[in-house]
Amino acid sequence: MHVNTLILGAGAAGLFCAAHAGPRVLVVDHAKAAGEKIRISGGGRCNFTNLGTTAANFISGNPHFAKSALARYTQWDFIDLVNRHGIPWHEKTLGQLFCDTSAKDIIALLRAEMEAAGAQMWLKTNIEEITHDGTDYTVRLTRDGKTGTVTARHLVVATGGKSIPKMGATGLAYQIADQFGLAVTDTRPALVPFTFSDERFKPLAGTATPARLTTQDGTAFDEAMLFTHRGLSGPAVLQASSYWQDGEDVQVTIAPDLDLADALKSARRRMGRKALTTALSTHLPARLVDHLSGEIDLTGNAGDLSDVRIDAICQHLHDWRLRPSGTEGYRTAEVTLGGVDTDGLSSKTMEAKAVPNLYFIGEAVDVTGWLGGYNFQWAWSSAHAAGTAIAAQGG
Repeated sequence: MHVNTLILGAGAAGLFCAAHAGPRVLVVDHAKAAGEKIRISGGGRCNFTNLGTTAANFISGNPHFAKSALARYTQWDFIDLVNRHGIPWHEKTLGQLFCDTSAKDIIALLRAEMEAAGAQMWLKTNIEEITHDGTDYTVRLTRDGKTGTVTARHLVVATGGKSIPKMGATGLAYQIADQFGLAVTDTRPALVPFTFSDERFKPLAGTATPARLTTQDGTAFDEAMLFTHRGLSGPAVLQASSYWQDGEDVQVTIAPDLDLADALKSARRRMGRKALTTALSTHLPARLVDHLSGEIDLTGNAGDLSDVRIDAICQHLHDWRLRPSGTEGYRTAEVTLGGVDTDGLSSKTMEAKAVPNLYFIGEAVDVTGWLGGYNFQWAWSSAHAAGTAIAAQGG
């Protein structure tokens, strides 16, 4: 079989690219269903983009690389597409947009767009070998127990990263890049919970509090922090994990929007006979206060507080230094940090500079978004860049 464009991967980027790449497009994937990561994303509602998307919301060896694709297919373009398909949505917090009903609506949108463009899709198909003769790519595939080949003028790699291997994620994109001489930056799990070997937070599991997490490079995020049996999770933690390096401390500021000193001085006046832990528990989760009492002196009544003790308590809660032993790893990581080095790709078309008609899009590339719909927007933008570049060449 010969096609103009063969797309490896039926995830967000692969499906969206198929809708824009022109005639004679085939998408292949080893999964039983298309868009499985979309289906589970956003608690089943798919955080499909973010109103505030800019290149500053992405981590990359080249912070400017994402600008071109993001500017030529924006969050507003995808929102318009969602509206045209009649999918109801809502803004949650910080510009995050979710489907009102189900993430399956986004999968249906992508399949409808792809099918309207005439693209085909083969699922439950394994990639065995890829070769290139200077003109066409030949990919040996196994499907329904039978092995055959597909030749294609254009090859698009949209197989994602290593995150969530139970859903079939592998490092295939990096192997293909290596085969064709493209560099791959170091990869590691990102948007992932922290773990602590001593399970110190196990008694707090399920407790959440507003927090600011600051990593050693000075990057800070203000959102919720959730204590788990194994460590820390929640939006602020997931965001910080993308900037954290093994062996580093993270600085935690509990309730960053609360003037804690003022609150404690007020409690000293109004709740003098109440236990200090009781007074603190009007502002912080009681289980967290109980845990903190093992680290700082919270004995006595609120009325006994001196300004010196108030300063000491505030200092601890505003500069709580923690050193994670690690993260939950790819098992629960929402994305993979790093990937195909952007130095080897065109920022306008996502094509490999040294290998004609070979494209890498989506999570496979060294462009990693923050939590909150940014990684989906990168999938749409990078897929659109590659797809329209292919279509412009005809076929």
